[in-house]
Amino acid sequence: MIKVALSAAALVLAMPVAAQDAVPDLSGFWGPDFVTDTSIRMPDLLAKLPADAVLIEDAGAAEFPRGEFGGLVLTPDAAAHAETWNAEQDMAIDRVCLPPSIVYGVQGPFPFEVHQTPTLIVFKYEYFDQVRLIHMDGRAVPENVPLSKVGYSVGHWEGEDLVIETSRIAASTITNNGLDHTDGIVMVERYRKSEDGTRLHATQWFRDRAVLETDGARYLTWTARPGQYVYPYECDPSFALEYAQVDGE
Repeated sequence: MIKVALSAAALVLAMPVAAQDAVPDLSGFWGPDFVTDTSIRMPDLLAKLPADAVLIEDAGAAEFPRGEFGGLVLTPDAAAHAETWNAEQDMAIDRVCLPPSIVYGVQGPFPFEVHQTPTLIVFKYEYFDQVRLIHMDGRAVPENVPLSKVGYSVGHWEGEDLVIETSRIAASTITNNGLDHTDGIVMVERYRKSEDGTRLHATQWFRDRAVLETDGARYLTWTARPGQYVYPYECDPSFALEYAQVDGE
């Protein structure tokens, strides 16, 4: 899949400047879209997901309860690990401000900004102040690039779709309830604006055979909110103490 992405990106670089300028402009502020009406989804965008990928429905503020993974099939080791999870562990004062990886973070109920150039696209998230660099110049993933929660992303255009492949993602959570991925996970996303430009649609696909026997996928949408900007997240670990008091009552 990486070879396919790089080949497509090389074709983009070979196009005349005017043709490259014709790609969609995703720049701007995109706010969380809490619409639950699945009829707004783009069927052809869904059709580009692998046929056997399990589409999980956990986008937004709602999260799966303990033991529920949206239809994903866990490996025996991953299932055993998930059995040991409890929310109090993640809400401890030494962990409450640890950011999740982008595998989980991209579906959260927070806005993000897109800053777009022909060779680099920047995603600036409000959630944990994370920033992603999407390299659009046809480069390969460097062998010595360090692991990080946002990974290393290379992208290309396929018609109206921005296609992003991300690897080198540090181990973290997939569903925030005990299903954790390894640093071998690979994620592919497709982003497309609606015809009127008011909504951004995306699919997210991920594979990690160390913890999942099935591929996973999500369908995500955001709404354009011109003139707005993300705010600093500024996670305060003392929130864990408040959580402990509430939970103990």
